[in-house]
Formats: sequence, structure tokens, C-alpha cells
Amino acid sequence: MRVIAGSFRGRKLKSPPTLETRPTSDRLRETLFNVIAPRIEGARFLDLCAGSGTVGIEAISRGAAYVTFVDRSRQMVQLIKTNLDLCHVVADEFELVIMEASEFLRRRLRRKGEPWTVIFFDPPYAEDYLGVLRLFGSGDANDLLDEDGLLVVEHHHKNELPEAVGSLRRLRVLKQGESALSFYEKAAD
Repeated sequence: MRVIAGSFRGRKLKSPPTLETRPTSDRLRETLFNVIAPRIEGARFLDLCAGSGTVGIEAISRGAAYVTFVDRSRQMVQLIKTNLDLCHVVADEFELVIMEASEFLRRRLRRKGEPWTVIFFDPPYAEDYLGVLRLFGSGDANDLLDEDGLLVVEHHHKNELPEAVGSLRRLRVLKQGESALSFYEKAAD
């Protein structure tokens, strides 16, 4: 695994020690960042179910101001820390959280923090992650994304996601191999 572009371009990152974690491929990551490029500079980015952290690190490399990495595995969070150290990312550019995605979002909705510009949600394909998506459908979920914010969900290409999640509407779906990316943003009033 490597960083594709930006200030850390070409930097090699450590891979997960087991096949239980499926990192976002270089090709799919490149597609993702081609689409969201106009939103990255100075962005607040949430890498939810971060795994090895490659997507969030790519965001920092391309100019994101701050990235929150969330993963339920202590081992994966340590791997993210190792990869951040390999890129010499300074501590005030990121936050590491060991927690289930749904619990993290519930807590965040209760304490009302600063919204994110981009939320990248990449759960294990075998899990039922529609429950987490429903959290974005709650009335308070508008507080998770800033006004022009974007939710991107990586999923298996055969998993159909809803056209709308609360006030978020799906803009497009990009399929690549076994994977797909669904892009959601707030519906215009």
C-alpha cells in the first residue's frame, strides 16, 4: 500500500496483518479522490471504520486540515498510528478513536462537535451496516456534515444502498471491481 498523491506521494504504508481487514485499493482510492478533490483542501475528514488508515492519510496528504480515524480494533488503531508516524503527520492534524462506528456517531450526535466536510464510511462488507446509515437519517445527523458536506460509503457492488438517508440524497454510485462508492449530500431545501 502506498500514498497516491499529495505531500506524502509514494510513501509506503504498512498493511493489516490479516485478511480480516480489507484496505481500500489504490485504484478505488484514486477514483474516490478524483471525485472529492475540490472538497479536500482544508477539509475536516472522518475516516469511519478506518482499518489501516490509508484513506484518511491520503486525505491529509492532499491537504485536509484534520482527520478523525475511527476503528473498533485496537490493533488497527495502532497500525494507523504506525502509518501516521511513517508519514510524519503531526498530532494536531488527526485524532484516533477506538470505538464501534455506531457508538461513535451516537456519542458525537449527543455532544455536538464541529461538522465534517467529508465522511468516508468503509465497513466490513459482510456486516449489516444499514443500521449505521440510519443514524445519518436522524434529525440531528445534519450536525455531522457541514452545509456542503459529503458522505461516501464504500460497499460491495451487489449491496444496494438507499437513494436517501434522512436529509441526505445519493448523488451517484461508482462501481469498480467488487467495490462500489455511494456519494450522499444534503438535499437542497
